[in-house]
Amino acid sequence: MSRKRHRLVPETLGLKRRRERGPVDSDPLRGESGSARAAVAELVRLFPRGLFEDALPPIALRSQVYSLVPDRTVADRQLKELQEQGEIRIVQLGFDSDAHGIIFTEDYRTRVLKACDSRPCAGAVQKFLASVLPACGDLSFQQDQMMQTFGFTDSEITHLVNAGVLTVRDAGSWWLAVPGAGRFVKCFVKGRRAVLGMVRKARYRELLLSELLGRRAPAAVRLGLAYHVHDLIGAQLVDCISTTSGALLRLPEV
Repeated sequence: MSRKRHRLVPETLGLKRRRERGPVDSDPLRGESGSARAAVAELVRLFPRGLFEDALPPIALRSQVYSLVPDRTVADRQLKELQEQGEIRIVQLGFDSDAHGIIFTEDYRTRVLKACDSRPCAGAVQKFLASVLPACGDLSFQQDQMMQTFGFTDSEITHLVNAGVLTVRDAGSWWLAVPGAGRFVKCFVKGRRAVLGMVRKARYRELLLSELLGRRAPAAVRLGLAYHVHDLIGAQLVDCISTTSGALLRLPEV
């Protein structure tokens, strides 16, 4: 097993244990810092930039952060602080109501500028990045806010939608978006289904993490097995249990 895969088990995954937990600070199976920022940094390193020709900013999911910071209240509070400080942006990915992508703001800015370079929308996008992004960390924006507070015209908002920087939420409001993110969402949904299927097809519907990571990934798993394992655990689609043989992934009982 590679060093990277070996490290995934003891250092980064929040595990359930068959025995009673000791104090959280003494739990060697948690991430060392318990920091949401460190978790996001770890997760974006797993993001396969080359798969999308480096056109997308590295994206982590809120569910993945929960695999590294199992106390969801702490994770959500720290993510909110990072959002308010302008260090990260959180976007609605669309395939589920609570599917939130997390992106470092500088990565978002760089990729959006690159995606819109020399296009008719470039001016509106630059205005958005310069005025709205530093001032407002929200997931969505209202028409009055865009027009009265930030001075955007109808045509400029249309340019932002055409650029993929905004997507329609409902009449008069828009989600913050990532240009070209549809490719990522398609890969993610297929990959999640495929990795979950690997566990489902295993005997007793359970599989050692080391065995899973040692297998050849199905063709549908283009984002990498480790990337999806963090999501499955954090989204509680599988239970992750500490055993004498290592971490065990098991489908929850219905």
